[in-house]
Amino acid sequence: MHNREDIVADAIDLGVANFKSTSGAVPESFKVLMEHAPAAFGGYSLIRSDLMRDGALDLKTKELIFALLDTILGASEGAKVHAANAVRLGLPIPALAEGLVQCIMAAGITTWNKSGRAALEHAIAVRDGLQRDNNAGVAPTSNSP
Repeated sequence: MHNREDIVADAIDLGVANFKSTSGAVPESFKVLMEHAPAAFGGYSLIRSDLMRDGALDLKTKELIFALLDTILGASEGAKVHAANAVRLGLPIPALAEGLVQCIMAAGITTWNKSGRAALEHAIAVRDGLQRDNNAGVAPTSNSP
């Protein structure tokens, strides 16, 4: 049987690998959590690594859902990251825009003003960059925002 420190260390390793595979890197806010509350980061990582993979919902759909939830919560940076990840996974911009309109309907126009617009504009920039790279024959190097 593993001791607590081994379990936490394994969970952290799993979380780091999962963030790298889905977002390109561990976000700064989570690096702080990992450094100062490693068991909390490890616990979160176990949930995240189980969720952030293809399952009953594909990863693109899960990224869209997180973008919309972050938009409703006013978490602009999270909304931008998840919207960009969804676009990288093939989500069309019109689908993101439609989801963001649902956020307006569910939580009011403030969601658009605080985070929805930023998420959409960031996702458009990511899509345009992917199209430029694709047209130039450049292979994508990471999932980072």
